[in-house]
Amino acid sequence: MERRALYFAVLVCFGLQSGQAASDAKPVLSSATTAAEADLVDITSLVPDITLDMRYAGADNFVGAPIDGYGAARCLLKSRVARALADVERNLRKRAMRLQVFDCYRPVRAVNRFVEWATDPGDQKTKAQHYPNLDKSELLGDYIAPVSGHSRGATIDLTLKKCDDRGTHCRTLDMGTDFDFFDPRAHTDSTRVSNAQRANRQRLRAAMQAGGFKNYPMEWWHYRFETEPSPETIYDVPIEKRP
Repeated sequence: MERRALYFAVLVCFGLQSGQAASDAKPVLSSATTAAEADLVDITSLVPDITLDMRYAGADNFVGAPIDGYGAARCLLKSRVARALADVERNLRKRAMRLQVFDCYRPVRAVNRFVEWATDPGDQKTKAQHYPNLDKSELLGDYIAPVSGHSRGATIDLTLKKCDDRGTHCRTLDMGTDFDFFDPRAHTDSTRVSNAQRANRQRLRAAMQAGGFKNYPMEWWHYRFETEPSPETIYDVPIEKRP
């Protein structure tokens, strides 16, 4: 099936199953074929030494394999969003903290791959690590939507690091769960984690909110830039290695 046809078939099939999905209703698929045409910039052009841990470019993710569209471990964002994130990073460094990024812009073809995986009950190899307490069929909607805000280039998944006074040695803060852990414990304000873990989530949320980003309450790592540059447009530009 053609990629565009698959996208719309998925949207019709699953409908709008959650508040997150509803906010992504009736998007327009851009005709852009390059990052430049989509106004997507690499965050390292603004913060060269930002910590990247791009999970979907490798096999350390809930699918257990590199994801379609991720030809390189790069963080691309709409230019205005990238500048806002760079400001968050700079402000955190004044307090001996840094960001660690898991995912940024996500091509539509990658979202289609997630939905394909979620509807395959025979593939359960990542259940223990990513959704131990949920049936796989429950992931569609709240956790895996047929249309993702990431495809608009204004949503980012990330965590927080604490550094020494010189900023040379940093450690990832304990958030109570790993990234892409589909469970109520991953809800930002969950009471099922320790006070210290919840405080770390609140640190991250405060830093991101100050930069204009809003948290998705079911995932402590998930933030959307509130004044999105193109809220009704999604992109399928592949993430490629630098020229």
